[in-house]
Amino acid sequence: LSQVGGLSRTLRLGLRFRLRLRLSPRELGLELHFSSRPPRTMKSALALALALAAPAGALVGPQRRARTTGLRMAADPANVDCLVVGSGVSGSCTAFHLAKNEGVENLLLTEVNEVVGGNVISKENDEGFVWEEGPNSFQPTPGIMQTVHELGITNDLVLADATLPRFVYWQGEGAGNKLANLHALPTNLPGDLLTFQLLTWPGRIRAGLGAAGLIAPAPTDREESVREFVTRHLGAETFERIIDPFVSGVYAGDPDELSMRAALRKIHRLEGLGDFGPGLVSGAVNRFKEIADEKATNPPKPEWPTYKGGQLGSFRKGLQTLPNAVEKFLGPDRVRTGWALESVRKEKSGIYAAVFKTKAGESKTVRAKSVVLTVPTRVAKNVATDVIPAASRLEEVYSPPVASVTMAYKKEWFKDLPNAKEGRPLNGFGHLLPRKMGIRSLGTILRGRK
Repeated sequence: LSQVGGLSRTLRLGLRFRLRLRLSPRELGLELHFSSRPPRTMKSALALALALAAPAGALVGPQRRARTTGLRMAADPANVDCLVVGSGVSGSCTAFHLAKNEGVENLLLTEVNEVVGGNVISKENDEGFVWEEGPNSFQPTPGIMQTVHELGITNDLVLADATLPRFVYWQGEGAGNKLANLHALPTNLPGDLLTFQLLTWPGRIRAGLGAAGLIAPAPTDREESVREFVTRHLGAETFERIIDPFVSGVYAGDPDELSMRAALRKIHRLEGLGDFGPGLVSGAVNRFKEIADEKATNPPKPEWPTYKGGQLGSFRKGLQTLPNAVEKFLGPDRVRTGWALESVRKEKSGIYAAVFKTKAGESKTVRAKSVVLTVPTRVAKNVATDVIPAASRLEEVYSPPVASVTMAYKKEWFKDLPNAKEGRPLNGFGHLLPRKMGIRSLGTILRGRK
């Protein structure tokens, strides 16, 4: 997410993924994720964060206001210090922290839809059943926990049980027989490897040797794809049965087209990070040390919500709780919904002029020292090319279409599945589907018992 104060004129691509987490007091729900076409290629990211910066120092330096202490300035929607377009998680958090922590009170947050949230769409029926029609959960970080605390929505926060298993559907080819062909991924290494039957013994040995560092060197003439990197480190079997379904579930993309360095940057960095060779295990050991040092240097504040590694988060009334809370914080003077961005141009004065069409059909122009676009690539390409010519290449970004189907069933209708407990027939996060199984669905998420 681009920082606004003192931006250079840059174009930044951000990868976005969709997960599903739903809550209901009485029912269990399933979500099936389908790609509307076979997922062949994904040339780049699913979403774009584009920042158009004012001259250096426009929002920083002596002119910068003191950080807000709760006083809210009513923004003149025609002239603002910062314009944030798009009120999804990225746009809402940007606007909130600029106003709350950076002293940029004279800002405007716009959204093309009738309500804030962008693609974050949470729904609830009369019986209290909550479901998502967009992104479903988030991976907690100190920054997110800070935002949750400062927005006053800590009591609405819900964190999933990190010990619940993730399943992969796999049938045949030497894999052990499991109920419904669902194999729980190891959560307790290395002990679980003895009973982990998704990989054959040759596949397990190959993965172990690679993780220890017995691998071929990385190519020097190109970026490695996800498939190439994982196969080189852990073998083809580990890639096909474990990594591929997760890459497909997260990006709905082709692992032969996705850059490992871009899509799974943290894992890619582990090679060469360790003191005992290029293996991922050695790199992970040093990465854990780095994380401990980072926490010691910049510890989270004690009042922020805490979380454990592996947990996913949401809110009792869905993810839209967060942008709704930002809208309430900013107030009606600094938020506009039903505004569609049509163009952005830079005036001779260095100010940016953004032209919108409102839901009433009126044309509105907003002049801003700095603009942040958190919009789909197709929108950014159409409106930003005149300011940043390189934005024309955004038309090359492939965004795979994904449909989400929600189904709800009563608990007693379920037969027990793997890892079932008494009264809890669905005891896990859900399952993903390797493309080699030939099933169009990307996976199923079990949300009732997270």
